[in-house]
Amino acid sequence: MKKTVISLAVATSLTLSFTSVQASTSANASHQQSSEQKVLKKVNAEKIYQDIAYLSKKPRVAGTEAEREAATFVQKRLSKLGYDSAVKPFTFTGYTPAASFSLSVNGTSYSPTTFTYSTNGNVTAEIVDGGLGTKDNLANKDVTGKIVLVQRGTITFGEKVLNASEKGAAAVIIFNNTDGELNGTLGGANDNYIPSLAVTKEEGEKILTSIQEGEKPSGTVKIEGAVVSERTSYNVTATKTSTFKKKGTNDIIVVGAHHDSVAGAPGANDDASGTAMVLELARVFKTLPTDTELRFVTFGAEEVGLLGSEHYVSELSEDEKNRIVGMFNLDMVGSRDAGDLVMNTADGTPNLVTELAQASSTRLNGSPTPFQAGGRSDHVPFAEAGIPAALFIHSPSEPWYHTPEDALDKISKEKLQNVAEIVGTAIYDRSRPDQQGSSVKKKATFKAPHLYHEQDVK
Repeated sequence: MKKTVISLAVATSLTLSFTSVQASTSANASHQQSSEQKVLKKVNAEKIYQDIAYLSKKPRVAGTEAEREAATFVQKRLSKLGYDSAVKPFTFTGYTPAASFSLSVNGTSYSPTTFTYSTNGNVTAEIVDGGLGTKDNLANKDVTGKIVLVQRGTITFGEKVLNASEKGAAAVIIFNNTDGELNGTLGGANDNYIPSLAVTKEEGEKILTSIQEGEKPSGTVKIEGAVVSERTSYNVTATKTSTFKKKGTNDIIVVGAHHDSVAGAPGANDDASGTAMVLELARVFKTLPTDTELRFVTFGAEEVGLLGSEHYVSELSEDEKNRIVGMFNLDMVGSRDAGDLVMNTADGTPNLVTELAQASSTRLNGSPTPFQAGGRSDHVPFAEAGIPAALFIHSPSEPWYHTPEDALDKISKEKLQNVAEIVGTAIYDRSRPDQQGSSVKKKATFKAPHLYHEQDVK
């Protein structure tokens, strides 16, 4: 009988404990939903859209007056919201594309493209086959004073040009290994570069055939007006400290986007959409209680090699790097003609940012936002520093990515609202005062290659 009494007591205790857990879980879920509503009620896609409208009036190329104006606009908007915001300049080596360039072979004119950072020159010489432009391909070839024809692939465009230059070549023609026009960058300024142009696969194979048939074709490579110079770009920063001076977590969350665009493109989606969303999230969080420091940052010179985010990360102290638990990178988040929302992490593995966003997107949309491996944007320098980071972007990209058609009329307010709600609630799930934080705190060490967002390098 005693055993029965004890069993009943244990059963009663377990029932009470289970009921208590259920009640606690239910209360936590209810409180989370209540907290989430504070964000959802504030997010306003119309405000994001209006900021995109202002930013996308003209291209905002890094190092230009238009980019400075965009940075100033962002800083003033943050200041008006009540933030102590700042425009922080940094210098970089910039490139002005050639004013004119041309290619002729045996008197026939071609329609080439040029490479970012290619040098000026006017070269007439025999064209020789350089294979893929590797050191081994060129090792036993006499290319001194000649134009070297090489195919895309295996190594970067810059390496191909430097290899040919080292062997004494006067110019380089790189032809595509797939259909379509080839647009690329040599990766950065270099005094050893020689004039370089690109042609299509069809055009390159035509020249190659003539070489293989022993014709020794003569070509003229002409590039004029390219300029390499020191320039100034800008990062814009604003910080919301913990609402509770003595009870804060000491953690930091960074929300970022790049405000520059490529030449000739208004950049409504790339990336006025992300910049405007950073501003909207700064507005949403300004009056919400948080126990975590929130940093809102827009980066300059992303389109020329992630330079703004690299500069920002380079200036972080080790203490700051250790305190940053997540970086949310917003890039191209509003195009009506792009695909579905995805997240990219530099190494393709989950982290705190993807965990939070998948939880919030499941609550809001019924399914988690997928993630995949991907670089080419401002989350990469943070990942390289060991900071959990993810890019929010729609995939596949819209057809007018990096074209004059990337304009306001292509922006979807529905997509803006959806992404802002997912990111906003994910951030608040981690920064609201009553939560205890995710088990995925930090921190995977990762070193990634710099994968540029704006142009191919291979």
